[in-house]
Amino acid sequence: MGIFSRLGDIINSNLNAILDRAEDPEKLIRLIIQEMEDTLVEVRSSAVKTVAEKKEIERKLSDIRRESDDWQRKAEFALSKDRDDLAKGALVAKTKLAEAAESMAAELARLDEALSKTSEDIAALQQKLADAKAREKALVARQKTATNRLKVRTQLYDDRITDAFSRFEQVERNLDVLEGRAEVLSMGQKKSLADEIAELEADSKVESELQALKAKLAAKSSQP
Repeated sequence: MGIFSRLGDIINSNLNAILDRAEDPEKLIRLIIQEMEDTLVEVRSSAVKTVAEKKEIERKLSDIRRESDDWQRKAEFALSKDRDDLAKGALVAKTKLAEAAESMAAELARLDEALSKTSEDIAALQQKLADAKAREKALVARQKTATNRLKVRTQLYDDRITDAFSRFEQVERNLDVLEGRAEVLSMGQKKSLADEIAELEADSKVESELQALKAKLAAKSSQP
């Protein structure tokens, strides 16, 4: 009874609504698929038992009908021998068998109805299972696409940063080249007149300070 109750819940469920409310749809869809597959196995196992029970009843019913025909033949034979008592007894036995056969026929009808319903439920469950697996594939594909997009964006961001540093380094290298060219161009050039005068003035100042220092030292050394 629990199996069919659960089966009914699965068949009547709204898969999209359940997944839309889920925090982790991928995890939930895997659990739902597992539950559906487990339920499908249980329902089929139950159906196998029902089929076996039906076959057993059909076999018993066939035996009862043969036995009933045999009692009918015996009753006719007894009457042919003017043994009404034996004929009556045979007919009583036949009547009991007819009642048993009627009960078994009703049980067979019930089992046929149950198997028909089970067949419909299995078909509905298989469709639900196929829908769930298709939804799982869609979710996995969506997750994969989102992951790839994030990876591409991250890669593009990293590439832009790397490219920016590369361009900065290239600018620095260009400046080094320009400064190197300036230094090379100044090599071997004659000093300008202004440069030579400035150097002469600097040398004169240093020479004056040197002479003043010598005079000062000489004055100190001549004192008693």
